[in-house]
Amino acid sequence: MNNKTVANADDMLLNVENLRISFKVNKHESVAAIKGISFTVPQNCTVALVGESGSGKSVSSLAIMGLLPSDSAQIDPNSRITFEGKNLLDLSLAERRKLCGKEFAMIFQEPMTSLNPVFTVGFQIAEVLRLHLNMNAKQAHARTLALLDEVGIPDPKTKIDAYPNQLSGGQQQRVMIAMAIACEPKLLIADEPTTALDVTIQKQIIELIESLRTKHKMSVLFITHDLALVGEIADYVVVMRHGEVREMGAVQQIFEAPKDAYTKALLHCRPSLTTRPWRLPVIDDYMQTAPSDKIHTERPRGLNGSEEIVLEVTNLAKSFFFREGFFGRKEFKAVEDVSFKLARGKTLGVVGESGSGKTTLGLTLLRLHQASGGQAIFDGKDILAMSNNEFMHYKRRIQIIFQNPYASLNPRFTVGQILMEPMHIHRIGSNDAERATMAYQLLDKVSLPAAAFHRYPHEFSGGQRQRIAIARCLTMRPEVLVCDESVSALDVSVQAQVLNLLQDLQEEFGMSYIFISHDLAVVKYIADQVMVMHQGRVVELANSDELYLNPKQEYTRSLLSAIPRGLQN
Repeated sequence: MNNKTVANADDMLLNVENLRISFKVNKHESVAAIKGISFTVPQNCTVALVGESGSGKSVSSLAIMGLLPSDSAQIDPNSRITFEGKNLLDLSLAERRKLCGKEFAMIFQEPMTSLNPVFTVGFQIAEVLRLHLNMNAKQAHARTLALLDEVGIPDPKTKIDAYPNQLSGGQQQRVMIAMAIACEPKLLIADEPTTALDVTIQKQIIELIESLRTKHKMSVLFITHDLALVGEIADYVVVMRHGEVREMGAVQQIFEAPKDAYTKALLHCRPSLTTRPWRLPVIDDYMQTAPSDKIHTERPRGLNGSEEIVLEVTNLAKSFFFREGFFGRKEFKAVEDVSFKLARGKTLGVVGESGSGKTTLGLTLLRLHQASGGQAIFDGKDILAMSNNEFMHYKRRIQIIFQNPYASLNPRFTVGQILMEPMHIHRIGSNDAERATMAYQLLDKVSLPAAAFHRYPHEFSGGQRQRIAIARCLTMRPEVLVCDESVSALDVSVQAQVLNLLQDLQEEFGMSYIFISHDLAVVKYIADQVMVMHQGRVVELANSDELYLNPKQEYTRSLLSAIPRGLQN
């Protein structure tokens, strides 16, 4: 992290002045998304644009790139976006195209949706070079190899001919970075480039962006909702909420002496590695004058060995088989020899990088994958060895919250239908009126209004959809709940609300959680025990505080060292 003083006017690369953007809802109505924001990006500096979903961060970056939809977006004529003295809003489409990708470039949040799946990654990088630098095929190929090597892609000569789906999430993001820096732009816009990545891959991407910024002497506009990341990469911070700038300043000042209540809330919503409050603070705790005392009361975590065991897993294994050649097949051991005990009313955190077997473990326990070996003893019976008819009764007692709330809810069902469907299947309630009453009670339990009953999933935010998914699980009153990356894609403030909800429900119903996540700060906060997985095997298993204070394995230590700590480096 650089500690620069405030830049003078001559150092400004990008200047956004009084930017106002609205979107048409219909012929007669528009909604204001950006409400007169102003900020600057100095040369050779990193400016972080921070805020929750809906704050206007990404809309601002799309306005700079000229990527707003022309049929619905309206930019106020008095707005200015000045790049090296040119007002980008006055340029023609052809003039903007010459600048985009060459003078300034963008890394998008989802590389898999940004990369074309039918072209190799080498072709897509070379296309930028041919378009903007007029390179021939031989020159573009050589430069593409150099770029892949520069961003840390292993074996570039092989990977240059790979398709996006053949690369990991971290490698896809590196390809996007290679494409963005291909023409050595003066400004790089990074829109949530590490969202949903493992902590180790996240750290690598952050270090890569910073090293490239230094090497190429470019500026970076880094967009994120996570202030812990900001402290590791940014020189200046712009905090946004509801389309307005709430606070801006040097990163040191924002972290050590924030002036705005919203900034203070964002700093404290994320779980800390040093404290574990009874409940995590949320935005309202700082926007109101009297926050709850529970945000200052410590919550004890851990097991003493006398707890009742609700689920005992022994030597669990799951293999996948792939065709190799004409007649052969290759075995991939996704989960191998995993054993653990889950105590009643307690939480087991499962952590590890992508590919470590975390999600496969959860899906296998739910019998969404068929186990290749091992036992899972629940209520004295091996649920993995049961017939489908016998397991039907146990489905009510073991449930899962999936990672993606946008894909796990049926878009054609209302929320009421989503909640009542499992009641019908498992014959909970004597009639629809009784089931509807229970559904309304569950909506209240997860802090959603009664009006949500008749609405569809697309009408809700990501955090609200995750609450609906939790309510759906609660319809069956499960004893064990598998949470598969259930808060990983949420804003830190919404994440805090969902974590508080899970803890409240655990206290009320005595549920046991298997909490799968790559976010080690979240796991430390919510878990009593933590199980570390690597390449399908258990590397380490210990009480939460013990594991974080005294990790015994080098792999665990590498995971812990990658946790973003803001300015506490």
